[in-house]
Order: sequence, then C-alpha cells, then structure tokens
Amino acid sequence: MKTWYEQAVFYHMYPLGMTGAPRENLGDAPVQHRFEELDLWIPHMKDLGCTAVYIGPLFESSSHGYDTRDYRLTDRRLGDNEDFIRFVDLCHQSGIRVVVDGVFNHTGREFFAFRDIQENRERSPYCGWYRNLNFGWNSPYNDGFGYDAWQGHYELPCLNLQNPEVRNYLFDVIRFWVDTFDIDGIRLDCANVLDFQFMKELRQATGQMKPDFWLMGEVIHGDYSRWVNSEMLHSVTNYELHKSLYSGLNDHNFFEIAHNVRRLQAIGTELYTFLDNHDENRIASKLKKKEHLPLAYLLLYTLPGIPSVYYGGEWAVEGMRTRDSDTALRPCITMAEGRKMTCGLTEWLAKLAAIHTSRDAFHAGRYQELLLTNRQYAFARHGETSVLITAVNSDDSEAVLSIPLPKAAAGAADLMEDAIIPAEDGRLTLTLPGNTGVVLELTEE
Repeated sequence: MKTWYEQAVFYHMYPLGMTGAPRENLGDAPVQHRFEELDLWIPHMKDLGCTAVYIGPLFESSSHGYDTRDYRLTDRRLGDNEDFIRFVDLCHQSGIRVVVDGVFNHTGREFFAFRDIQENRERSPYCGWYRNLNFGWNSPYNDGFGYDAWQGHYELPCLNLQNPEVRNYLFDVIRFWVDTFDIDGIRLDCANVLDFQFMKELRQATGQMKPDFWLMGEVIHGDYSRWVNSEMLHSVTNYELHKSLYSGLNDHNFFEIAHNVRRLQAIGTELYTFLDNHDENRIASKLKKKEHLPLAYLLLYTLPGIPSVYYGGEWAVEGMRTRDSDTALRPCITMAEGRKMTCGLTEWLAKLAAIHTSRDAFHAGRYQELLLTNRQYAFARHGETSVLITAVNSDDSEAVLSIPLPKAAAGAADLMEDAIIPAEDGRLTLTLPGNTGVVLELTEE
C-alpha cells in the first residue's frame, strides 16, 4: 500500500508574498486575516488535481518568514491560529494534505531565548541554545557577544541542535502543530546543515505523533542518500533534476536529463521534484522557448519523483530575482486575478495530475530508458497494474520515433489525445510534432 506522499501532487504556496503582506512585522500591529484569501485557493488546487500543499513560512516572524519570533503563533500578517486551523480543515475536506515549513536551523533575534540572552547575558538559562555563543566577542548588532549566524546573516542566529533542551523544545513545537493544526508533514528549511542526530530523533518522534507523517528536507548539493533513508528523512528537494530539466531543454540536451535520472535511481523515486520555487527564478523566465513549458511539466509529472507546482506556475507567471531581492519570485496574486490568467497550460497541468494520480506506475514505479537523442527522449515507468511510456520531442520540426516496447503489448493508448497506437515487431512508431510530448499506456496483447 503506497503512502499518501508517494502518490501526491503538491502545490507550493508562499503566503506572505501571494497575499501581499507587509515585508516587516510590527509586533504590536493587529492581526490581519489574510487566510480568508488563501482559503479561496483550495478549490483551485483541487481543480488542478493537487493532493497536497506545501505552505510556508507561516509562523510569527520579523520579516521574510524565516526569522522566527514565535513557533506557536501563526504570523499576524496572515491571521491567527484559528485561521490556520480552518485552512487545514478545509484542505483535508478537499482531500489535500498540508505540509508546513520547519525553520529549525536558526531563529530570529526577537525569539524569546535570544532576547533573554541579550538581557541577562551569562546569567541566561538559554546560553546553551545557540551555537558558539561568545561573550568575549561582539556581533554586527553590537550585542556585546557573538554567535554563529546562518551564512553570515546575523539576523538569523543558529540554534545549537546538539543541546537536548533545544531538541526537546522543537519536538514539543511539532507536537503542538500536529495536535493544534493537524498538519501532515514538515519541509525542513536548510536541511543540508541540520544536525544528523536531530533529524534521526525527529523521524522517530514524528512517526509516533502520526504514522504517515512526512519529512522533506531542503537540500541543494550533495549525496541525497545521506539524508533520504529509513533513519532520517523521507525525501529532499531534487535540485539536480530541477537544474537538468531547464538546461536540458534550453541546450537541446536530453542526455543531461537522462544521466541525472539514472544517477539518482539508487536513492529511490521519492524525491520532491519541481521546476521553480520561492528561491528560484520562474521556469517561464528560465526557458529560452515558451513552447518548451508544457514539455517541462510533462517531464516533471512523469519522471521519478513527487511533483510540485509553485503558485502561478499553472498560468506561466514569470519572475527573475535581482541581486538584492526575491520579491519578483513571490508576487501578490489574488485568486480572482489568477482565474483571469487561466490558459491552456492550466488545463495541461490538470490533465497531467489526473494521469499521475490514477496510475501506480508514477508512484515510485521503476524507470526504464527506451530512446535517447539530443532532442528526443522516451522512457517507461513500470507499476504493478500499468506500464506507461513518456515520449517528447524538443525540436521545432516533427520527429518520427521508433520506440522499443518495454514489455509485450498489443499497442498503447495515448492518454492525452484518446487514441490507440498499434505495436509492430515489438516497437511503437509515432510522429511527434515539434515541441510536443505524449503519455502512452500499454494495452494488453
């Protein structure tokens, strides 16, 4: 029996940006109930065929959401805890699981433990909560002490996750999230630098809270198997595939994509796959050819992995970061504005999601390469009840593909066009127009 996350299609929401919330959080400002706007996105997610949402950051912070002020409060710029409880409940009623950001590598400077150290210095009971706290040094904020900061950003002091008090505090926070909000998983921010023992204990603790609780880590570089295993995380962000998808299409080099998929097979098929997110330039801006956008999503939904769509991606929203700002990647979009942007791509994604969720071959099914050239690529996914073939052509001209059958079959059904392609001499022959692709399901002999 597959878990919910193995079968999931994710929608990714960055709520502070999409609701147009103020960039700075004034602690004495009244609560703004922007979750009322976020609630309107739930039917849209369902229409897209998404079965899970990753939403975050959510909890009370000072600015961008990752400088946490209070782990037990919904950010007042978005709403209160009751608002988030309602959001999760509405998602669950629509068959959508909810995963939130867990920012455990660091806090903001307004977090209670850090403020206690500022006030009480060596007398603070929280001196062991932060890494390399040093009262013989000073910080750029002139605190009269120094500390480790995430990538040198001193507004983000690093927690000491080797301290049992810190670990227990964070586990209590997660237990509060599960008991209060009924969340289904956590995306671990900066998982590449989190303490491994902390993540092992986290896996054990959350498994006791909810048997099917999902842990996914943000990891950009490195051997993903160090994090994804039976003792630590269920999944990590597949930045390797992310990079190969857009560069492989831009360079007309399907070899790059195929090589990446083969290399990652040893880790498994449950990595979190995406084309863009709140930290990356929009895929609609990265691709040199707009005609390749449907192909990119076709590959995302059918290659090994758990696919995710970043809000606005379904409408081909563009955005490029600047040297000083990620704002263009996190635009304010109301649901009413989004529906006006609905296009053929929106319908394409809904169709892909329907195929993905209804075929077990895409739920951790085995991958098999069938055909590979610079501009044409075909592969099979093997499930217990189905075998699917994806074939794509990134050239401007049509291409005739002769694809070997991965198993004996009478032919294949085109799931995008409701057509049948007969097999002959153990092969499928099909003509793909320029910049198009298909998903085929083998039919019995």
